[in-house]
Amino acid sequence: MFKSNMNPMFRSAFSETIFQNKYAHENCETWADLCRTLVTDVMGDRVSQDRQDQLVQYMTDLKFIPGGRYLYYAGRPKKFFNNCFLLRAEEDTREDWANLSWKSELCLSSGGGIGVDYSVYRPSGAVLHGTGGIASGPLPKMQMINELGRAVMQGGSRRSAIYASLNWKHSDIFKFLNMKNWYDMPVAGTDTTIGHIKEKDFSFPAPMDFTNISVNYDTDWIENYWETGDPGDTFRENVLQALKTGEPGFSFNFWDKEKETLRNACTEVSSADDSDVCNLGSINMGRVESLDEFKDIVDLSTLFLLCGTIVAKLPYKKVAEVREKNRRLGLGLMGIHEWLIKRGQKYEVGPELHKWLRVYQSVSTDVGTSYADALDLSRPVAFRAIAPTGSIGILAGTTTGIEPMFAAAYKRRYLRGGRWKYQYVVDSVAQEMKDTYDVDPNSIDSALDLASDPVRRIKFQADVQDYVDMSISSTINLPEYSESFDTEGFTDALASHAHRLRGFTCYPNGSRGGQPLVRVDYDEAKDKLGEEFEESIEAMDICDLTGAGSCGV
Repeated sequence: MFKSNMNPMFRSAFSETIFQNKYAHENCETWADLCRTLVTDVMGDRVSQDRQDQLVQYMTDLKFIPGGRYLYYAGRPKKFFNNCFLLRAEEDTREDWANLSWKSELCLSSGGGIGVDYSVYRPSGAVLHGTGGIASGPLPKMQMINELGRAVMQGGSRRSAIYASLNWKHSDIFKFLNMKNWYDMPVAGTDTTIGHIKEKDFSFPAPMDFTNISVNYDTDWIENYWETGDPGDTFRENVLQALKTGEPGFSFNFWDKEKETLRNACTEVSSADDSDVCNLGSINMGRVESLDEFKDIVDLSTLFLLCGTIVAKLPYKKVAEVREKNRRLGLGLMGIHEWLIKRGQKYEVGPELHKWLRVYQSVSTDVGTSYADALDLSRPVAFRAIAPTGSIGILAGTTTGIEPMFAAAYKRRYLRGGRWKYQYVVDSVAQEMKDTYDVDPNSIDSALDLASDPVRRIKFQADVQDYVDMSISSTINLPEYSESFDTEGFTDALASHAHRLRGFTCYPNGSRGGQPLVRVDYDEAKDKLGEEFEESIEAMDICDLTGAGSCGV
């Protein structure tokens, strides 16, 4: 069994590697040091020392972990604790077009990601009456923002995180649906496509490769679907594209949430207001020992995030104004599948999990409101959002977000020092269940096992969404697309659950080159644990093909 020198709660060498490579720095050399420093940074003298000590212990024990930006900036002079920024193209004007670039660059250069709704921009081909020109439409602007993200490569290793959305009724929607079809894009002077090169070298530049895209569906869409039973051509094409390439995703915004089309890069935080901001932290249910302890962690983590809205530095004035108005708290969950496995339960929301989720919902709302009043702050307009928790899930050694375990063993790729590296990973939850409870890792429902039953995954997300007042970032694994796939049945299942979801994304196996996680044999991974390998691929660079030298990305 793995024993860490950095923190006895780390379950794997990879957890330790994530901490060392991403978060450890001067005055935060150990995980316990970082936890103490961060709580002091955020809570200051606003919270009693005994309550701060309790939160430090919960964090040291990996029962609550703030979002990655909190961890990164702990003890640093700049306190850019908030993860992502939600932007809107507000007016169909040249001034707004330019202002959007200004906002995006400031946010990205602060270490945060961005999400933008471009629906207000007129479609391509429309006449510009003021100049007599022809509008380019929103898609070129999306590509401009994508290239800003390529230039702002944070620390040389953290990819910019960007999200773009467009309303389903926009005249350019079918161009938008197909704008990441890289296999249909030949590389000039070669006999190959961008998609094929991307398979070999994920750093190869491609249109919108730093940007996740989704279609916004509103009340008109859901009411028309309920009236006719027909989800419409846009939705059907959206499903087909998602089944083939993993994108675009789906953003569902109905009735009182209709204007909340803005999302962060991973889509779990929603807002109607331009320049809103994320504020994330996740409770690790897999480590929590009782419902009473869970209540206390919800209480303290909500207070932590509320204090974060006071001290976090922001990139420009309007973000501060919107934060003061909305004060969103994005308290999330992870380790849900581990929590289920420990209880011998299937991957479904049963009576006991419903009980815990009701506590999560009620306590976060009640204490968030009462603490805001006590600190003389505006009351939060929202309290809960479930993030994907990729890196912090590995750090905690648990299942990420609401996701089922990906696989008992896999190979994980990551970028460090401008080079692609990988390590073999035995899922720490699978290993823990084997060592502690003698559970056969091969008997646990994994994301890849559930790929053949997507309706079960959709229903699980909908059941949890009932307790979340913003959104859930969750990606459903699917088999590689083929003509035999029941596309019509999948379309009907997703449309029928849409009113209980805020968003949806899927990942068909192998649909994008350079996928970060690849399933491997359990015994193969066990033999190679703790070693770091460099990706041995023949990387093609667009600059090599054009004779322009190194791109430097």
